[in-house]
Amino acid sequence: METFESLVRTEFGPKNTYLNTASTGLLPARTVDAMQAAVRSMADGKPSDMFADVEASRASFARLVGVPERRVAAGASVAVYTGLIAASLPQGAEVLTAEADFSSIVNPFHVREDLKVRTVPLERIAESVRPDTALVAVSAAQSADGRVADLPAIREAARAHGARTYVDASQATGWLALDADAYDYVSSVAFKWLVCPKGVAFLVVPEDLGGLTPLFAGWVAGENPWDSCYGPVEELAHSARRFDESPSLFSYAGARHSLELMEKLGVEAVRAHDLALADRFRAGLDSLGTAPVPAPGSPIVSVPGLGHRQADLSRAGIEVSNRAGNLRAAFHLYNTAADVDRLLDVLSG
Repeated sequence: METFESLVRTEFGPKNTYLNTASTGLLPARTVDAMQAAVRSMADGKPSDMFADVEASRASFARLVGVPERRVAAGASVAVYTGLIAASLPQGAEVLTAEADFSSIVNPFHVREDLKVRTVPLERIAESVRPDTALVAVSAAQSADGRVADLPAIREAARAHGARTYVDASQATGWLALDADAYDYVSSVAFKWLVCPKGVAFLVVPEDLGGLTPLFAGWVAGENPWDSCYGPVEELAHSARRFDESPSLFSYAGARHSLELMEKLGVEAVRAHDLALADRFRAGLDSLGTAPVPAPGSPIVSVPGLGHRQADLSRAGIEVSNRAGNLRAAFHLYNTAADVDRLLDVLSG
């Protein structure tokens, strides 16, 4: 019988101690095989139907976040989708964001100089929503240190004041059960915790398409794409597909298999595995007299003042990140307790 552990061992075989999923996730064997087959088919002049891979990826992501696939747009960049949302706001609209959040979810609002962008500490987002707030934009989990936003409280505060909500789930999809239906817009790259190739991202929009104008719509945004190749697109897709970017097809050829694997493993099982390892690391840090940034319920652990150890750890075969002077370790499904202990051993030495 196939178990969580046996399935992971079949799909992943890192040659080092890889604890850097918050930067880039490892690719499963099935994904690598699919991408190689797609490239070979193109080299042989017999390309596979990679647009079918886009649709399969869209459907799989939709199931993972609990929305109908018609509400999911497929693209390559969270920043592009943030820009789309920023462009939809009226002049003078207020956008509430978290301090030091990832640039892809905040910078497009700052580029529009006619918007009012207000920034507060992550923990104060919900209490800082006010009647003139048009949009609350926040990452589900912070890239720098793993802190998890109180999304239910933010949602309720936004609803109470008539504000829309925009969640960047790039550091959460794959390990955090997310009900995307609870928010107006949800974006996510897939090359981190969803272990997809780079070049894959998604945007969830409301049933009414959220008042967005498909500013970058090309032929793939047509209701009948192959009939929309020349001149103005006569009929935009009736679904979120009108917000599709022209897809990076080889990436999507692999992504459908990564997402299939994540569905098979189950988000709750992945979450339990990841958090157990993160808590093991936190306990080990405590025994060393070192305290991480408080981020309960997160598989990302950020340790102040130890970022300078990143290069030494890499030379020792342990991959972590240096973020703003902090050592950031991210624990995912292919990691083990031995990986945690090795990191602690090197840090203590």
